[in-house]
Amino acid sequence: MKIIVTGAGAWGTALAISATRNSCQRHDVTLWARDADAAHAIDTARVNARYLPGCVLPSALKLASGPLHRVIGPADSVDAADLVIIATPMAALRGILQQVAHLDCPVAWLCKGFEAPVAGGTGLLGHEVQQAVAAGLQVGVLSGPSFAQEVAAGMPTALVAASTHERVRNALVEAFHSRELRIYANDDVVGVEVGGAVKNVLAIATGLCDGLDLGLNARAALITRGLAEMTRLGVALGAKAETFMGLSGLGDLVLTATGDLSRNRRVGLALAQGKTLEQAVAELGHVAEGVYSARTVCQRASSLGVAMPITQGVVDLLDGRLQAHQAVTALMGRGPAAEVY
Repeated sequence: MKIIVTGAGAWGTALAISATRNSCQRHDVTLWARDADAAHAIDTARVNARYLPGCVLPSALKLASGPLHRVIGPADSVDAADLVIIATPMAALRGILQQVAHLDCPVAWLCKGFEAPVAGGTGLLGHEVQQAVAAGLQVGVLSGPSFAQEVAAGMPTALVAASTHERVRNALVEAFHSRELRIYANDDVVGVEVGGAVKNVLAIATGLCDGLDLGLNARAALITRGLAEMTRLGVALGAKAETFMGLSGLGDLVLTATGDLSRNRRVGLALAQGKTLEQAVAELGHVAEGVYSARTVCQRASSLGVAMPITQGVVDLLDGRLQAHQAVTALMGRGPAAEVY
């Protein structure tokens, strides 16, 4: 397959490395960077020093920049891409989709979260953005519990390839399934996207919990009740409840909420130490999607009448309405309730 990965951040680079060295297939993989200087530096050093220091790129992995349509190739050409992977933050998804809207090949994105709302509107999930700007594409999303560093290092990982199109699911499996990386197919795009978006917000809450040294009991309760919030919102948006017990729901939530490589968790830890949100984000040097998605998650939940008290607590904390200890008090001070999803 000819695979184009757009976006040379940590996750895009890791997936490009994985596809290139796929021991089950022989793929022609190109990693496209928006910045020509960055692409040249990565290609020269054969290391993405900013995002994946120490991970050497396979010799067969190509680097590219410049106009994206030239890298992908004309749709009617034998040199055209067989699969395009969008590995940008959510904020850049719309722009890339507009550039590839004419393609006939499968397109899938890796970003997790909601697009920031514009002009009083509501933030959109990836598939909603695609329907607005590139409705003719056959698309999907690749998600699940995965840290880029571990995928780049060839450590065992499992992901879910979600699409309503069998062709897209098959393309993602063919591109990435290997002895190190297992790909499971799923047709519930909404569920997979909601899981990927909400788990980032809940990871901030869990980082806060651990940073305040509230104990393992509190962490377990927070993750479990957070999963209930995620499921309620997903079902209200049209997802299947069982999706949230899978890789993109429970699996990704546990990893992001407890793993030390999680950027969103680190935001919560920093806030627990008394740092401002600006300080917490600046220290990361990378995007923490939960910071940008939290308000939209609450807005979407409120519009649907879905209760999400943990998520609301995170928003109140991020917006400065509550201090860390006050957010905990507010959650624990709620009245008794039946355990329902």
